[in-house]
Amino acid sequence: MRLKLIGAGLGRTGALSIKLALEQLGFGPCYHMTELFMHPSHAPLWERAADRHPDWQTLLSGLMTMVRRAAIAVSLTAALLASQRAPAAPSVYPTGVTRYDPAAAYNCDVLFSAADQKTYLIDMDGHVLHRWDLAGFPAKMLDPALTHGVRGEVGLQLSAIPAARGNGGTGAVPGRPAEFRNETFGIVDWSGNVVWSWGARAPGGAALQHHDWDRLAGGATLILSSRSGMLNGFGRRQMLDDVIYEVDAQGRTIWTWTASAHLRELGLTASQLQLIERRAPADYLHLNDMEPLGPNRWEKAGDDRFAADNIMISSRNASVVAIISRKTGHIVWRLGPDFPAGRDATLFALGEGTAPGRIGQLSGQHDAHLIPEGLPGAGDLLVFDNEGEAGFPPQELPLIGGSRALEIDPVKRVVVWQYTGTKATFYSPYISSVERLPNGNTLIDEGIDGRFFQVTSQGRIVWEYVAPMRGTAGGPAGAVYRIQAVPYDWVPLPGPHSQAPVQAPALESFHVPAAE
Repeated sequence: MRLKLIGAGLGRTGALSIKLALEQLGFGPCYHMTELFMHPSHAPLWERAADRHPDWQTLLSGLMTMVRRAAIAVSLTAALLASQRAPAAPSVYPTGVTRYDPAAAYNCDVLFSAADQKTYLIDMDGHVLHRWDLAGFPAKMLDPALTHGVRGEVGLQLSAIPAARGNGGTGAVPGRPAEFRNETFGIVDWSGNVVWSWGARAPGGAALQHHDWDRLAGGATLILSSRSGMLNGFGRRQMLDDVIYEVDAQGRTIWTWTASAHLRELGLTASQLQLIERRAPADYLHLNDMEPLGPNRWEKAGDDRFAADNIMISSRNASVVAIISRKTGHIVWRLGPDFPAGRDATLFALGEGTAPGRIGQLSGQHDAHLIPEGLPGAGDLLVFDNEGEAGFPPQELPLIGGSRALEIDPVKRVVVWQYTGTKATFYSPYISSVERLPNGNTLIDEGIDGRFFQVTSQGRIVWEYVAPMRGTAGGPAGAVYRIQAVPYDWVPLPGPHSQAPVQAPALESFHVPAAE
């Protein structure tokens, strides 16, 4: 394999334009620093390369399956900076609960898998109530209504395919982090005992569950998974195809949906498909969300697109949110990728617009779902708009901007509520989640740095927590993919519950002791 380094420097100096130009001229797929946002595990490989110990075989394995020669367009300095933390931040900062107003917050426990590959349940004062020594992608606690009243059952990834084993017939892609090499997915109880698992009966003998799963009322489980193989239009490259399986209580697959059969329905144009076929990474769609719609006001009004058993999906790389008909398998509703372009959309993305209003451009979004019945805003679409690099070609993003939590009327296609922070003070270019709470507050995971917070409908932060757990597997050390608000009565612990207020200190007087 012959490598050609044709660009090294700071970002915003034309590296992305050079990459796109070279690919369109036929010089092969080009690596750009934006790959780090989709593959955080690449970060330590670039750090080793900077220390003169490159492992090109692992780092560029996806490109090597495409062509014998690859042009590598890398904004290398910026890539190394991004490997530590994309947004600027101090090297020392508070962790744990930094503010808490019990009278204004929705008081509950919070479940999450941390960067140390363990799963934690904390209370609103940041005390760890319980820990499971496994991670979920994501971890979710089941509603006791789905477990015959048993409380504290959690879905986790139980085992991973060894990285050294490579494909091994499982469809795993060598070099990917453990959460993408899931061998067995399962449900464990409060004590960590496995009560249900799926993997050996999966196609290829491994679950390969990633990004989402959901337990259905009848006892079946929806699992977002993947397959590796050669797809029509992609030449003789090994590509990842996103797949949804419905698996019954005995582990039998009773329904399957495959993304590659519906590319046109996702709104991708002929030119976009050609661009994808020429240069897309193996994980070209990168579905990061899969949620059954559940009962909703649109179905009750006669709109079959929103049937309760239909499934909402989100493609991070294509910036598309869509609904799959459970009956036909076809896409019956979608948002994106054809968002309005131009200055108005950019200003709205920066928080200059006011809801209700235009959606603007979603880019690399996560956790798209309809707000469930019984909650404020029920039936509206809630989504974390990362405003990260995504799209075919990649969406041009403003120099100064941030992420958005959006509530969207899915029929009128307008924003009815949003949280943007103060422009660049709220930003996670990948992962992250958003959840509507029973009192109308919204729980947000700014995933890149493991910052969780609740905001009121007026945008006031009434609870904030920064996860202190650190990871060593590459990517931002405190990153948290998704979080879940857990009602007190889902957990097998007695009350009372810790709800001590935390007053945020005045920043001008908040110093570490040695600095006094």
